[in-house]
Amino acid sequence: MPVKVSVVIPVYNPGKYITPCIDSLLQQTLPAGEFEVLFVNDGSTDDTPERLEKLALEHPHFRVITIPNSGWPGKPRNIGVAEAKGEYVQFVDQDDHLASDALRRLYEMGHRNGSDIVIGKVASNFRGVPHGVFKKNREKCTLRDAPLYDSLTPHKMFRTEFLRKNGIAYPEGKRRLEDQLYMMQAYFPAEVVSILGTYTCYFYSRRDDGKNAGSTRIVPAQYYGNLREVLDVVVANTEPGAYRDLLLRRFYRVEMLSRLSEPAVTRYQPEFFAEMCDAIRQLALDFMGDGVHDGLGPLLRIRSTLLRRDDREGLLRIARFAGSVKASARLEQFSWEPDGRAAVTVTARLVQGDDESPVKLLRRDGRYFLHPDNGDGLLAEDELIDVTDDMDGFSAELSLRNRETAVEWPCPATFTTRIEDLGDGSFEVVLRGSGHVSSEAVKGRGRVSRGFWDIWVPLRGLGLVRKARLGADRAPEVDTDCLPASLGSPARAVIPYFTDPHGNLTLDVARRSKKLAAYLDGRPVLQARGRRPELRVDLFTTTTTLASDAQLVLSQETGSAVHSLRTSLHPTKGRVHLTVPPRAPGVAAGVWKLSVRLDGDKGPALELCDVTISGSGRIELDPQLPEADASVMNGVAAQRRRMALHRALRTVGGPIVRRLPPSGRKRARRLASRLTG
Repeated sequence: MPVKVSVVIPVYNPGKYITPCIDSLLQQTLPAGEFEVLFVNDGSTDDTPERLEKLALEHPHFRVITIPNSGWPGKPRNIGVAEAKGEYVQFVDQDDHLASDALRRLYEMGHRNGSDIVIGKVASNFRGVPHGVFKKNREKCTLRDAPLYDSLTPHKMFRTEFLRKNGIAYPEGKRRLEDQLYMMQAYFPAEVVSILGTYTCYFYSRRDDGKNAGSTRIVPAQYYGNLREVLDVVVANTEPGAYRDLLLRRFYRVEMLSRLSEPAVTRYQPEFFAEMCDAIRQLALDFMGDGVHDGLGPLLRIRSTLLRRDDREGLLRIARFAGSVKASARLEQFSWEPDGRAAVTVTARLVQGDDESPVKLLRRDGRYFLHPDNGDGLLAEDELIDVTDDMDGFSAELSLRNRETAVEWPCPATFTTRIEDLGDGSFEVVLRGSGHVSSEAVKGRGRVSRGFWDIWVPLRGLGLVRKARLGADRAPEVDTDCLPASLGSPARAVIPYFTDPHGNLTLDVARRSKKLAAYLDGRPVLQARGRRPELRVDLFTTTTTLASDAQLVLSQETGSAVHSLRTSLHPTKGRVHLTVPPRAPGVAAGVWKLSVRLDGDKGPALELCDVTISGSGRIELDPQLPEADASVMNGVAAQRRRMALHRALRTVGGPIVRRLPPSGRKRARRLASRLTG
């Protein structure tokens, strides 16, 4: 069988940190006969070689190639590509791991599109992730029509013949930014690049010993000498103009100006700061012209101007100011919608300082400028920065992030930008919007995994990107509106709660640690009158949520007797109804506490109400128990009548209708539809 994918992994003394990588490769859904794993051992001196050799004996699609120590992953990757038998090559680092369906999905996307490069969504609990690249699937794109330059790590799938034909190879030996050089050399000739944004394929994991690749401190002259090679590739493959400026601007922002920005620059030793300024400034003068400079956001333009002037104290001053700027987000409303999504309304802004005062603007002659009061006199009156044309650059988004795995999903949201008068001659930019957060499957992804899912508001403005957790600042009524929910099929508990002590909003999905009983305690329990006694619990649900069973508990305060009964939970007009059995056989007559276990048979019990057990075992609900709203119950009764009629028509009329000719069946179904509404 042809090999579809060759997974290439440079290995050097990983110790225990390679275990998640190995486990993820053994769990791939792509059949073992359709991919190979090449561990290129770069002269490891720990017990890893013996472990890998044993693994290769147990799994024929695993191979170990041992070479003398080269000191860097470039040579092992080149050897892996040379030895690869697969149609595609997937690079993986020894301390990272793949999702179980990653190879199959990536290969299928690449194969159907004839892709030269396939990029899978990544997650990281310690390094930045270019979420904008993964907002949606892209079957076919190139460097000219997608922000590929924001994803310059090599942990992607490459068509093997594409790499060989174009002579794309790693520089060998110790150096920095070799990944960026490799990726830019690959992106320019790539005719088809595909992006899988709806499935998290690759996980970067922080090592507890702090020795992840790239974690060592840079040597400025060497680092920016290596960056010069990357910029040379950009210049060699583009003509002067907007496209070249766009690409160069990415490196100016990320690799140069960011290294002279908060928080790092304020902690540099004076000698190191001087080395950084010298190396970066020379590169900026050689490559970053006015076209690159003018396309930066306002604060980045200030940094660029200060760098051009070699104003090093100014760079530190603006870093201290920008370091005090953060996003602020207020949760105005929270409500569950009938489809199981949570609707949220949010107000967001940029604030500064410990008192979170607004980042202020000054208006003159219809133009807006950064106010000189910002940052305790960051700007002189004659150096005001005009930001009028940057107002369109303000934006906010909504995202759902797993606190443990770092998987992050964008949520649909719409924000509008307004410039509001602060009343003292200054102004601020305020973003107001609404969006939807969902734990269930939506377009672009399946159900989220069990865990803690935090809600974030990323805000962009003035050339800054800041993220705020949602919930600590919220309207008073939000707490009451954050109902726990039972959603999906099979049903899962989704519990919105506010963290202690910060008060941020988190969704506990599938009882990661929170229990429904605790979050329903104190919420109303209503009597739903009907043919059989039911209780309406303040647990949100939807019509698509699967009915489930639960355990009722009868107990008395004065004794130790406890009795259990089974009940069913079913969605009814946005809440869970539970059926109260008509009798409790074997239970002594008297008044009992009725509770329900919603968190499993061993979970805590939620107290519902008092019931009276007659001598014959009949259960009677407390007559003082409040009743559900009559209009709601009338709607429930009408819905149940329609469902009963529908079942009767199917049972009685079904066999008859099936014998009718097609036209007759069609008329019969139309009639049934009118009868059942």
